[in-house]
Amino acid sequence: MHSPDPIADAPTPADSLLVRAARRRPGPRPPVWFMRQAGRSLPEYRQVREGTAMLDACRDPALTTEITLQPVRRHHVDAAIFFSDIVVPLVAVGVDIDLVAGVGPVVAEPFRSRADLDRLPELTADHVPYITEAVGLTVAELGATPLIGFAGAPFTLASYLVEGGPSKNHEHTKALMYGDPALWHDLCSRLAQISGAFMAVQARAGASAVQLFDSWVGALPRRVYEAQVQEHSAAALRVVAEASDVPRIHFGVGTGELLRSMGEAGADVMGVDYRLSLLDAVDRLGPGFAVQGNLDPALLFAPWEALEREVRRIVAEGRTAPGHIVNLGHGVLPSTDPDVITRVVELIHSLEQ
Repeated sequence: MHSPDPIADAPTPADSLLVRAARRRPGPRPPVWFMRQAGRSLPEYRQVREGTAMLDACRDPALTTEITLQPVRRHHVDAAIFFSDIVVPLVAVGVDIDLVAGVGPVVAEPFRSRADLDRLPELTADHVPYITEAVGLTVAELGATPLIGFAGAPFTLASYLVEGGPSKNHEHTKALMYGDPALWHDLCSRLAQISGAFMAVQARAGASAVQLFDSWVGALPRRVYEAQVQEHSAAALRVVAEASDVPRIHFGVGTGELLRSMGEAGADVMGVDYRLSLLDAVDRLGPGFAVQGNLDPALLFAPWEALEREVRRIVAEGRTAPGHIVNLGHGVLPSTDPDVITRVVELIHSLEQ
């Protein structure tokens, strides 16, 4: 599958605009893809997922492949993001988690004690053969378009496990972090291995890049992040680096104050959410990083003139970085008009420097 955009028509994924930008060797325009581009905003996704539970879809290689390809076909984005969920590797090692519609992951027995660590064995490729198969199928269909693999970061996974599900305040998580730091570090060490191994499986199977998502880490002050979280994100990213030389992207929500510290965990590309300008992000990070982002997902609902102005601004700001991947500053909202996404992609494809 090839984009009709001749600039993106590289001979291999390794030559693609996405990989070049991630390695700080940008081309004539930035590549573009969207977090949650494969999912509820697409009618073809809702049709193909009808009657199939989320976790079952994630374990069906043919269905996973089809869903991953849908936004590439429709929008002609410059990369595919592998369709899965951050709890898939946890379920694979035996944790009882249900993905409840309208709620998110719900853990049957929250993790609160040292005995709970026994419920987290190391993840190996043998735990997730359907991931290896699905990545292989997807890469074969994508041709020169790169596939991005992903995993949840240790803090976010730990928060789900400790809270028992999504949380606004993370009260149980913070109580554990502050009250039993030794147990907290042991829990996150196990999760770092699981996250890193899950990304490594995808990279070995053919993914051209990986992204570590830390959806909840913006709830922490910088000093706590550095003391309690940074080393575990670094460990997860290091597992991938030891398995493959694919670029590593790191993204968190509400993490403007943490950005430099997150960069020190070892990624090649830092994702920037919509609350921080790319100019400020580049200034905070320094010259060693490409950046990804950071259009506010809500602006996809604005009049085209306003949206076009913001897209052009973000592309211009991104040119101050050693490499820039255009994305949203969080995921595509489910009620987004897919035609607007396609139009944004067409605009970015027209912005050769």
